[in-house]
Amino acid sequence: MTSHQPTTEELRGDPRGMRERMLAGDLYIADDPENARVALHAMRTIAAYQAAVLADDPQAARTQLVALLGSVGEGVFVKPPLAVDFGEHLHIGDRTFINSGLTALDVATITIGADCQIGTNVQLLTPTHPLDADLRRDKWEAAQPIAIGDNVWLGGGVIVCPGVTIGANTVVGAGSVVTRDLPDGVLAVGSPARVVRQIA
Repeated sequence: MTSHQPTTEELRGDPRGMRERMLAGDLYIADDPENARVALHAMRTIAAYQAAVLADDPQAARTQLVALLGSVGEGVFVKPPLAVDFGEHLHIGDRTFINSGLTALDVATITIGADCQIGTNVQLLTPTHPLDADLRRDKWEAAQPIAIGDNVWLGGGVIVCPGVTIGANTVVGAGSVVTRDLPDGVLAVGSPARVVRQIA
């Protein structure tokens, strides 16, 4: 969020569509028909992906995952269930393993590096809402990207907040809430997550 909080009148005077505003990282209202279409496609593709996994058909599962996400590296496995906003803004690097229950709200871009281990019920949350009560009541929202480096391990139940970058080779302990950037090669735990020690 910028320091200037625009008024509802200023926001509604912007000639851009809501999806265009969303993709630019600006405040928008989530009522855009194209956003609704992409979100519905994501839900249907997730259902097809889960069905392929349950049918033990790796090729069909891979096809559905590629159709869902912005990019998928080689050797990636995502254990269902999976929840996304759009899917197209989520990118996963080679050989990454994602355990069950990932929620990746990819209003803004979410990048997960190669060789990562993502525990159960991890939440990667890009959406934000204004502090201004009037803007929030009028349903304005925004998003900030999340970036996770190579060879990161996120323990079960970790929550990564909007705008956070986690450096390569870092480990985040189970149940931690990551509210600010973490450097490469550290162990971080707690809510909010704090660096405990260097590990690489």
